[in-house]
Amino acid sequence: MATAKIGDVISFKRDGKDLEGEVSAIRENSVMVKYGFSKDKGEPLITVVNHKNYKIKKS
Repeated sequence: MATAKIGDVISFKRDGKDLEGEVSAIRENSVMVKYGFSKDKGEPLITVVNHKNYKIKKS
């Protein structure tokens, strides 16, 4: 399995939904992903995804 790099677009599941987002940081076992924008708070939505739980869409 290839590990994503910063700026890669990945697909993953969260709460039963298929989502896509851009990798913003890489850790030993996971990546941090920006995947949307909160209308209420005016901030980007960020989550952590384990390397086993995503697929790289494009670099």
